[in-house]
Amino acid sequence: MTLPAPILPPGRVLQPSPVQVLAERPAPPIAAEELGIRMVDDLRDPPGIVALVGLCFSDYPDCFLDVDREERGLLAPSRSYDRFWVVAWHDRILGTIALGEHDVDDEPGVELKKLYLHPWLRGRGMGRRLCALVEDHARSSGRKLIELWTDTRFETAHAVYSHLGYQRTGEIRPLHDLSATEEYRFLKRL
Repeated sequence: MTLPAPILPPGRVLQPSPVQVLAERPAPPIAAEELGIRMVDDLRDPPGIVALVGLCFSDYPDCFLDVDREERGLLAPSRSYDRFWVVAWHDRILGTIALGEHDVDDEPGVELKKLYLHPWLRGRGMGRRLCALVEDHARSSGRKLIELWTDTRFETAHAVYSHLGYQRTGEIRPLHDLSATEEYRFLKRL
């Protein structure tokens, strides 16, 4: 069995999670009405969220998930982000999106964060639905600017964001993390 990108620090025993094991099977027929989008539950969802992010990172060489040192927010998402939603199918986490409220370029805005989709859900409009949750929240709270930062390696995500009206600003920031991540900045005015 192939595991996703290592979840570090080294020495931790990696066990396949239900999401990881499911990724190796052909996609089952998942009807839209079987998928539930809900607010995260910090007691039951973190293992599935970590497994999903690890699975998504496994598509990219040298992209590592270090939960203990770099992504502790995945262990208590409702306390780490202003909003955090999950897409669940039979108690399995197949998608996530989060937001943080803060000023963006000196205006009230939100930062779109943690958009991850299981391969079974990609290309089915779920990314658009999740982005709409963030945009609706921004509108309802009077915030007219959305920013996001995305790994320079995630080219499919760049195309999705552009299709949804997000514009790449040309800014790049290094994260100085284990994966040597650099991120592009995107903005969307509502």
